[in-house]
Amino acid sequence: MYSGSCDAGGYVEGLAEGVMRNITLSADADMIDVARQRAESENTTLNAEFRRWLATYARRHQAGRAISTVRELQARYTTGGRKFTRDEMNER
Repeated sequence: MYSGSCDAGGYVEGLAEGVMRNITLSADADMIDVARQRAESENTTLNAEFRRWLATYARRHQAGRAISTVRELQARYTTGGRKFTRDEMNER
């Protein structure tokens, strides 16, 4: 889960700055009001919280793909049971 922070402008720390794009979302009006009040009490905005959620959502997918790649490589390559020393693993 994303554990970074947003600055006063709502930009998510750790994300590459790029072109901001507007999107339109639909949700229950009462839910939006409650969410805005909560965000205000936490000194943030609904936009900043959405950006934080979107970053977490996107990174979770990227992490899943990375784990799949590692598992594929582990299945494809083997050390034949040999255990490497720390120095051997850190050789470049």
